Amino acid sequence: MGKWSCRAGLTGRNQIFTLVFDLDGTLIDSAPSILDAFAAALHEAGIAAHVPLDSNLIGPPLAETLTRISGSKDAALVRVLAENFKRHYDTAGVISTGAYPGVDEMLDRFAAAGAAMHICTNKRLSVSRAILEHLGWKDRFVSVYALDMVEPRLDGKADLLAKQLDEQKLAPAHVRYIGDKREDGAAADANNLAFYYASWGYGDLVRGKLDTGWKWLSQPSDFL
Repeated sequence: MGKWSCRAGLTGRNQIFTLVFDLDGTLIDSAPSILDAFAAALHEAGIAAHVPLDSNLIGPPLAETLTRISGSKDAALVRVLAENFKRHYDTAGVISTGAYPGVDEMLDRFAAAGAAMHICTNKRLSVSRAILEHLGWKDRFVSVYALDMVEPRLDGKADLLAKQLDEQKLAPAHVRYIGDKREDGAAADANNLAFYYASWGYGDLVRGKLDTGWKWLSQPSDFL
């Protein structure tokens, strides 16, 4: 980790900070490719969607979302849908995924300043790494943690973030977590981290009504 002078949003000067980012809806706009893969998975199984296929579905683990959109708790069916989804998303979906405007510049600036950066995501680990490779970000991040890297699966992102902090030896007072969902903010709170809300993502929080202590980001450059 390197020293850098903080600007708007990050308080204090010449502090050592570590940045942990959510992935979907924070760094990458993955909704179009994910929703296309959901539609293809349902079509192949001959099932109609039970909920609208929109960006509100982005974020939770895959099996949870497939249960919701199929309207079925049949584990065998969900496994079939998951395989259908992966076949589409892990190929065409990965290469069609792009970064939000301004994210590349933000990461470049933080890297140049010497800030250590990590990812903590509900997204599957293999596809997260494939997307980082596709975007040329493979060497940007010290670690990438995903729910499916642990068996049995952890209860949620708060536990995953706790594991990352512990294993990477990160001091909470020097860590900022950036995400686009209330779940991300709750995970940060559970681990005593400052939280920054990426309002350009898939969340539905309202400016002025954030939980106490959470910071609003209108665009990536606000975080610099």
